[in-house]
Amino acid sequence: MEKILIIEDEVVTRTTLASYLTAQGYDVFEVESAEEAEALLAATEFDLLIIDVNLDGKSGLQMTREQRAKSNAGIILVTALSDDVDRIVGLEMGADDYVCKPFNRRELLARIKNLLHRTTEARRLSRRVIRFEGFEFERQARRLVDAEGVNVPLTRAEFEVLSLLVAKAGSVVSRDALMSMATQRQYVTNPRTVDVLIRRLRSKLERDPSDPKIITTAHGEGYVFTGRLM
Repeated sequence: MEKILIIEDEVVTRTTLASYLTAQGYDVFEVESAEEAEALLAATEFDLLIIDVNLDGKSGLQMTREQRAKSNAGIILVTALSDDVDRIVGLEMGADDYVCKPFNRRELLARIKNLLHRTTEARRLSRRVIRFEGFEFERQARRLVDAEGVNVPLTRAEFEVLSLLVAKAGSVVSRDALMSMATQRQYVTNPRTVDVLIRRLRSKLERDPSDPKIITTAHGEGYVFTGRLM
């Protein structure tokens, strides 16, 4: 049973949502502040955090940044309808998704199911050796080996980008998401950073980097891992 932590200072919103998600079969915990949440997170591993942006004391945005730096749990931010800046900053800090108040519970449930599926698959992939196109990629050991058994050196940023692409194989991964992984959610202003990392990875993975088959470009959107997983 997946564990969900709701961090929301509006008692009616929090308790109503907790009751609804419990009825859907989730193991739900609820707190009203970041401080309470941090005490609980220190003792319990959660699969998903639902964080209100406008918490008293430490904000939901700050908590998102701190938790993303040390946790792979899914994070959904709850924001006011007009807070476009908060939503954008929240995604840059590592949130996976957001919903606007007042939110539709069925829509939120669909987002939760989708996010939990993605994070569960990512964790599954992180625990095993992934084979593709003659390479062996072991995320937990942070190791890439080619068909000849030779270790392929990767920088930390290259490793993070490849990990995310493999975890979402077949799906477009945006430049923003790749930037967030590569920079550990720290602000970087150069939009070409991801393109440089992709070019480096292609030089190490592709037979012909000018005609890539493993990491392909989705023009105007991002990149896709299209290598054949084995």
